[in-house]
Amino acid sequence: MELKGRGVVVIGLGRSGVAAAMLCARNGARVIASDTRDRTSLGAAAVQLEQAGASLFLGGHDAVPWNDADLAVVSPGVPAFPALAAFERSGREVIGELELASRFIHAPIALIGGTNGKSTVTTWIADMLSHAGLRVFAGGNLGDPPAESVERELDVFVLEISSFQAERVPTLHARASALLNVTDDHLDRYASFDDYAHAKGNPFANMTADDVAVIPAGDAVCLREASRGGARKAFFGAGGDVTVDGAWILDTVRGDRYDLSSLRLPGLHNQSNACASIAMAAELGASRDAIAASLASFRGLAHRMAFVGEVRGVRFYDDSKGTNVGASAAALRGLSEPKAVLIAGGRDKLGSYDALVDALRERGRALVVIGEAAERIAGAAQGVLPIVRAATMQEAVRKSLDLALGGDAVLLSPACSSYDMFRDYHHRAEVFCQAVGELVSEAAEGAR
Repeated sequence: MELKGRGVVVIGLGRSGVAAAMLCARNGARVIASDTRDRTSLGAAAVQLEQAGASLFLGGHDAVPWNDADLAVVSPGVPAFPALAAFERSGREVIGELELASRFIHAPIALIGGTNGKSTVTTWIADMLSHAGLRVFAGGNLGDPPAESVERELDVFVLEISSFQAERVPTLHARASALLNVTDDHLDRYASFDDYAHAKGNPFANMTADDVAVIPAGDAVCLREASRGGARKAFFGAGGDVTVDGAWILDTVRGDRYDLSSLRLPGLHNQSNACASIAMAAELGASRDAIAASLASFRGLAHRMAFVGEVRGVRFYDDSKGTNVGASAAALRGLSEPKAVLIAGGRDKLGSYDALVDALRERGRALVVIGEAAERIAGAAQGVLPIVRAATMQEAVRKSLDLALGGDAVLLSPACSSYDMFRDYHHRAEVFCQAVGELVSEAAEGAR
């Protein structure tokens, strides 16, 4: 992609926006960078961009000189606004950071999308490929923006892609693309479930018969989206090409099998994640031995079903990254403990909580609700199990212990985003873990 001398507006200066702006600057573009925050809030990132020659417009986008640019790069969290819409109507291109980076990447790209499990699967695929000796970049929505690494000598880019990132990917081409599932999420941004699913499916559109689309067997929504392009399809899960059969994971395409007991991650949902990861990694060049080594060593992600501590026979788990209903329902069902007290709530995404209530009906001992969505969640679960409200995470943790019985779990899996009470899901997890640590210390002190 030729950027020398071109004017590029970069909207939103979080990490991916800064990475996009720096990539454009390195390639000779005249960068116009804008954010609704002020210089103090942006901190070092703003200084870095100015040192690279970018012009900064902070505190809003009203002063951006749109006529000086013919390309706009928009960060995924930025909603539509009139000036950007007018820029696009004029025939000038508006893309996202993943699309921009892809135009500079020469290695194969693997994309992992879906409502739930995509961070785990992205990291697991990268781990399998690394065991195979390949030089791998793992990032995207997961954390590291690919625009930071397009100049590196790499064998494959493994990128988690969110629905927001997939909205503006007109030429992004993947050698392999997985859509793990699509359940209600982000209905505060999309007009309908179908609009959300369509965004999730955008990466399939540019795929050809030389590429592979990895989707769950028997999932009509994922099949519909994968069929928008020309990729051949590989299915995972029950009845699929990679599936669990008794004590084994079978790869029926390559004739390989893997000992299910070697997995270090708990829960049926992680068996499904393993099947999807195997299907993708095998297509991208990982050998059976490399995949087997990864299955036996991969321990998962922070804040995803992580054991925190035990008090009075009650085990506490951090699943703060469970930011939607499907993820939290899967986490609840995936516990080895027969019953759990669930801590849920946060910024409401306006979807249905029915799937979470079904899981609570099966596995819930009690429910503790927090945050802006507390009343909606409590209303959905009314009459199913005991419900308690808490004003803080510390209060929620203590009330959960009071509600639990020995042998139960307490699970933080909020089914909501964190931004009503916390900076992000990492901060939410930190506060939860600190509160659990206080209980563990108090129990130890009382035992002396």
